[in-house]
Amino acid sequence: MLVIVLFLLGIGNFAVHKAVLESGHPMLDALPAFYKSGGGRVSLGFEFVLLLVAMLLAANGFPGMGVAYGIYSLFNFGTAWLVLTGRI
Repeated sequence: MLVIVLFLLGIGNFAVHKAVLESGHPMLDALPAFYKSGGGRVSLGFEFVLLLVAMLLAANGFPGMGVAYGIYSLFNFGTAWLVLTGRI
């Protein structure tokens, strides 16, 4: 069950990550070029690695990893909301 919740959080993280990359926010100009290259493939790859590690650890007896990924997701969603609504 925890792995399914992590997977659903991961889908949400990918969605907001892609939306922020496509938003054209001026803050993105401060990122290194390799991070944004290819439509953000490097950053989305890093997002995938985080999700994969969280799911593997949670499935193999480390339920605290689910809590950690949940907290990461809350910060990710909050930051994306701030960027996409123009509050920062």
